[in-house]
Amino acid sequence: MSTLRPIDFRLIEELVEFVRGRGYVLNFSDVTFSEFFATEFDVDIDDPTYAEDGGSKGKRLRCFLRKVDNATAARALQALWEYRREHIYATATTDPVTNAEGRFLGLVQRLNGEASGPSDPPPRRAFNATQLAELRTELYDLRNLAPHPRGYAFENFLKRAFDLFGLQTREPFRNVGEQIDGSFLLDDQIYLLEAKWTRDPIGVADLHAFHGKLEKAAWTRGLFVSYGGFTNDGLTAFGPAKRLICMEGRDIYDALEKQIPLADLLRAKVRRAAETGHPFVPFGSLFSQAATEPPQPGGHGR
Repeated sequence: MSTLRPIDFRLIEELVEFVRGRGYVLNFSDVTFSEFFATEFDVDIDDPTYAEDGGSKGKRLRCFLRKVDNATAARALQALWEYRREHIYATATTDPVTNAEGRFLGLVQRLNGEASGPSDPPPRRAFNATQLAELRTELYDLRNLAPHPRGYAFENFLKRAFDLFGLQTREPFRNVGEQIDGSFLLDDQIYLLEAKWTRDPIGVADLHAFHGKLEKAAWTRGLFVSYGGFTNDGLTAFGPAKRLICMEGRDIYDALEKQIPLADLLRAKVRRAAETGHPFVPFGSLFSQAATEPPQPGGHGR
């Protein structure tokens, strides 16, 4: 059972009731609310166990958050926050809740802290220079393959590279009428993956096509990886970042060379996209030279 307090629930109500009023959750209908919980958490939110306080969406949400553990409550609130942020962006409205993001992040941080406990710090990432060098060489050598096998080899390379940094990848899968190159988990958020190895940069048509796949669920994010990069005209025509970030082959090569974990590279891209609206910001603009120099043995500086 979560440790959410009455004051926490008042904040949650502020965050989700501003669209349609008391008892509602953002702009969810009964159908989309059920789909949200089924897809995101494999939970039947319509089950009577979540209607102990009443049958409205708001009361079922409150009951769910009260019954689950802190980690699950934090993950549910994060997913709702992403949906809420997308709604505000899509409707071009001003957030009506004072200091909404700061108060929300404080709540989630407390839940995550209490979930792990003060004596249970998060595990440190582990990797070694030999593995990074091998991946970098493999990425470089993929250029010598024929186009068809090269595309599959590039997908396999990305899976191994992402798994090395704890991104919990899933194999490619097929929805009705479309191919998804895989998915991965970053900071409790699921990202769908589109990966293309083309010598020519990707244009706006491919960006829009992938974004159309993401729009099937309002809480889905995506990463488009193009070995050959992206055209400036295509990025300009695509417009501000919505739920899509972009990465080119050079980004991956530079991160491996500078020993920057790919998870940290993706976090930097997500943050810069949120700050600037640009779906693609190259590695060199995200990390300063000092920050990307590998640590030197024998000392911590002066």
